[in-house]
Amino acid sequence: MLQRSRGPARRSRVARLTTGARRGAVVLACAGVALLPRPALPAPGPPAGAGAGDDGWVSPFWAEPLGRPARQARVWEERGREDDAEALRRLAGRPTAVWMPGDGDDPRERVARVVEDAERAGRIPVLVAYNVPHRDCGQYSSGGARDATAYRAWLARAAEGIGVHRAWVVLEPDAVAHWVSGCLPAEAARERPALLAEAVRTFKARPGVSVYLDAGNPGWIADQGALAEALRRAGVAEADGFALNVSNFHTTAGTLAYGDRLSDRLGGAHYVIDTSRNGNGPYVPPSRDPGKPPGDEAWCNPPGRALGTPPTTATGDPRVDAFLWVKRPGESDGACRGAPPAGQWWGEYALGLATAAPPAGESAARPPAESTAVPAPQPAPGAAPVPAPTGTPRL
Repeated sequence: MLQRSRGPARRSRVARLTTGARRGAVVLACAGVALLPRPALPAPGPPAGAGAGDDGWVSPFWAEPLGRPARQARVWEERGREDDAEALRRLAGRPTAVWMPGDGDDPRERVARVVEDAERAGRIPVLVAYNVPHRDCGQYSSGGARDATAYRAWLARAAEGIGVHRAWVVLEPDAVAHWVSGCLPAEAARERPALLAEAVRTFKARPGVSVYLDAGNPGWIADQGALAEALRRAGVAEADGFALNVSNFHTTAGTLAYGDRLSDRLGGAHYVIDTSRNGNGPYVPPSRDPGKPPGDEAWCNPPGRALGTPPTTATGDPRVDAFLWVKRPGESDGACRGAPPAGQWWGEYALGLATAAPPAGESAARPPAESTAVPAPQPAPGAAPVPAPTGTPRL
């Protein structure tokens, strides 16, 4: 059973590198709804331990102070594994998304605690809504709300937990791509676009919330026309944009090329990229027959992967609002080839991610220090613009 704080695992996420030159971005109208520019929001410097790693990389996003990497590092230090403990501290200060409790659990208490802690730290929390009925098409992360009625009630409670606080929400990883790929039962396929659009509206009704609707990854949906149409029907025009590469390993360069093309189809829509584990790109088994579909080793705890660019809004692309760590590095993708169950912490895999050397320029380079803008939430159509809360941090 899925543990709620994890990133999802999925068979459909076939690792296939997509390359291409990045194009200059323009901010246009998205399905008739104006997309806001990225305003620079002044803020005080970061509090110690809030969104800042041991190497000095500072992020506007909230990092859980005593998360699993920090606890693992402490255990290893006590056992004399000083070098390994030091490597794990690369993870300990990094902001990672919080996956809201789902299935039959009430998310309000957990969500409220996160957004309140983040506000006290002067940081923005990243939350993941992952509870749509028939999520993950029965694979390692199967589950979700019992039905549409239960899902609507869960959405209302999650939004209530956020309240008036600032938060970014990555909405329903895989939900649109699974719908496009045709793996859903007929009833679930019929109701999915309306449920996702309702989810967008529910979170956007909260004044401090930015919403990014998940759109899969570069190795999944090749027909971007179909994907763009599905995103429109799922309410992307009312969201702040879409999300790519959640829990996957595609390089940032390849995802940018794919994302810019999809953005073009959506009138210049903004997007975010999960860079948590893409430092070495996707895994390609050395002995695999090129004509044979890859097994789960491509997406389920593949070996030799590395941490990617730490969370930041300094992306170098006006349409890319942030690089995020949506998947929590070190949490298992699933019980494949002897690995722990999906969502369970796996210290040795986390250590591998932290110590693997990424290619030069993919995740080692720092963003330009002067790029400190944090996108404000886009107001829902017809609503008056809501001023950004005071105290929103710079990078």
